Amino acid sequence: MKKNVLILTLSILLCGAYSNARAQSAAATAPDDSGINVRDRSNDAVTAGEQSGDKSDLQLTAQIRRAIVKDDSLSMMAHNVKIISTNGAVTLRGPVKSDEEKATVVAKAQAIAGTDKVDDRLEVAGQ
Repeated sequence: MKKNVLILTLSILLCGAYSNARAQSAAATAPDDSGINVRDRSNDAVTAGEQSGDKSDLQLTAQIRRAIVKDDSLSMMAHNVKIISTNGAVTLRGPVKSDEEKATVVAKAQAIAGTDKVDDRLEVAGQ
C-alpha cells in the first residue's frame, strides 16, 4: 500500500515538473509583437476599425477580398491581409510572403478600386 502511494506521489510530482518546464519553455519563445502594436497606435495608421459601414465601401472590400482569396497561388498570409475601404479609397495592410505576392495583391485591389485609390502598406515578412 505504501509503495503504491509513493509511486502515485512521484508520478504527480513528475507531471507537475514536466508541466512547469513546458510552460516556461513556451513563455521563453512567445512572439513579440510590441513593435507592430506601437506602429498601429500611430496617428496615421489605418486600422480595421476604420472600415466604413457605407454599402459601397463594404462591397468594395468584399470584391477585393474575393479576388485575393480566389487566387490559390497566394499564401494564407496574403489571403488574410487587412483591406480597409473608406469613401472609395482602399488601404492594404499586413504581411505577405514575397515581393511578387505583394505586387499581385496590390494589382488585384487596383483593378477593382482604381490605381489611384489604393494605399499599399503591405509588408513582406522577414524584410
